Parts: sequence; C-alpha cells; structure tokens
Amino acid sequence: MMRYAEVPWPWAGLTIALVLLAQESLVKLVGDSGSLAMTSWRILMMTIGVTSLALILLPPRRPAYLLGALTCGALMGWALWLQYGLNIDPCPLCSLQRMAVIGIGIVFLVAGIHNPGRLGASIYAGLTVLLGLFGAITAMRHVWIQSLPKGEVPECGMGLNYMIETMPLSDVLSKVFTGSGECAEAGWVFLGLAIPAWTLAFFIAMMAAAIVLIRRD
Repeated sequence: MMRYAEVPWPWAGLTIALVLLAQESLVKLVGDSGSLAMTSWRILMMTIGVTSLALILLPPRRPAYLLGALTCGALMGWALWLQYGLNIDPCPLCSLQRMAVIGIGIVFLVAGIHNPGRLGASIYAGLTVLLGLFGAITAMRHVWIQSLPKGEVPECGMGLNYMIETMPLSDVLSKVFTGSGECAEAGWVFLGLAIPAWTLAFFIAMMAAAIVLIRRD
C-alpha cells in the first residue's frame, strides 16, 4: 500500500491563505458589498496565512524572540509612517492596539535577552497571550465599528490622551470601546482589509508563536 508523507499543517494553512488572492480577483469581478461576513472571512483566511507563515519560518527560541521584537518595532515604524507620512491619525482604538504591540515587543525583547528555558518561555508566553488577547479584542471591536452603516456610526469623541488625563481608567475604557466616528474610518486598506483587521491577524500570530516557542528548544 502506498503511503504519502504528511503535509505540515502550516504549509496547508499558507496554501489556504493564498486562495484569498484568487478570491480578491473574483470579488472585483462580482462586486463586494463590504459586509461584516465578507470582512470576517477575509480576516480568517489572512490570519491562517500569517500564523502559518510565522510558524513555518519560526527559528529556535532566542532568535525567534528577537525577531518578534524586531517585527513589533517594524509595525510601530509602519504605524508612525502612516500617521506622519500619510497623515492618518490614530483613533483611540488604534492607540490601544499600538500599546498592545509595544507591550508584546517589550516581552519579546526581554525574552530574547534572557534566553529562557521552557519554564521561562511559558511565563513569557503567558504575558504575550494576555497582551495579545487585549489587542485582539480591541481590534475585533474596531473591525465591528468599521462595518456599521454610516447612520449607526457613533459621533466623534474626545482624544485618548485627553480622556486619560481627565477621566478614571474604567470610564476611559468604556468610552473607547463604545467607539467614535474617527474609529469608523478605514484609512489604509490592503487586500480588502483595513488596519485593525491586519493587527488582529498579527496578535493571533504572535500568541501562537509564543506558545509554540515553549517547546522550541
């Protein structure tokens, strides 16, 4: 009986994500309603692709942590270029996602310097998951606000810095997650996905990589 070699699931996941490129061509032909369902499908496919690619390329533990820190730094550089180069100012939800990216970057940098064993890697993975979940939840809320019809979008509100200076933290988080008009602006779009959709894929990929690194000696 013939036996076939098993295909590592990250390669299968990356193949599935490549289907998204073909899908985009079809969407351009048949039209895109911009519905939340279509956006969610795109996010799912791209998340599988980004996570699979991260796991395929994942080096041993220490260089992986340093590479993760470098990736977070590159993302923040890209965000600053969007802000100051293309004049796309971050909304309050964007600012919270930036904080999560910076937090994960710091965890990866410290882990890379520390070069931990499995126990230490488990602790760093826990910290990464906590920060990643916060960022992912914020990104999902942001994606939902961007999917609202124009008539249902909340009015523009106060800036995040002003709210932090004048309001209790619980009220700040409540106001931010309620959303405001500036959060509904897509701003930068690539492959049909806006910034929060891409950051959602990033957070999931970083959490998956941190967990895998526990056993990546």
